[in-house]
Amino acid sequence: MPVKDRYHENVKNALIKDGWTITDDPFDLKWGKRDMYVDLGAENLIAAEKEGQWIAVEIKTFRSVSDMTDLEHALGQYLAYRSVMTRTNPERVLYLAVRDEVYADIFDEPIAKLLIEDYKVHILVFQLEQEVIFRWIPWSSTGN
Repeated sequence: MPVKDRYHENVKNALIKDGWTITDDPFDLKWGKRDMYVDLGAENLIAAEKEGQWIAVEIKTFRSVSDMTDLEHALGQYLAYRSVMTRTNPERVLYLAVRDEVYADIFDEPIAKLLIEDYKVHILVFQLEQEVIFRWIPWSSTGN
């Protein structure tokens, strides 16, 4: 079983506050002989519909000495998980969870914007102290 990320419980609490039910902690993926573990799986039931929304969330701290190395590692892991999920759990949307400070420092820069656009990354921005979701950033081809 993998070690939980430093902000695991903070993101989990933020999702619960936002109306999500945690369904998996961690969310297990398997492809061939490889086992992978996305940090969280969650469901949000929509009252007007019989079905809900399903997500998986990979949490990243960005604590190394190189922001670029952290970004490369996070995106590589995100893309590997998403490739498996599209085949095994196509109903789920994968999000990369980062603190609001990390988003402002790294993800608002041109290189991160380019990579997010090219690789169609969904981002969940959370505030650590309040344990709330600050912003959902679903990738779209219209730039929204």
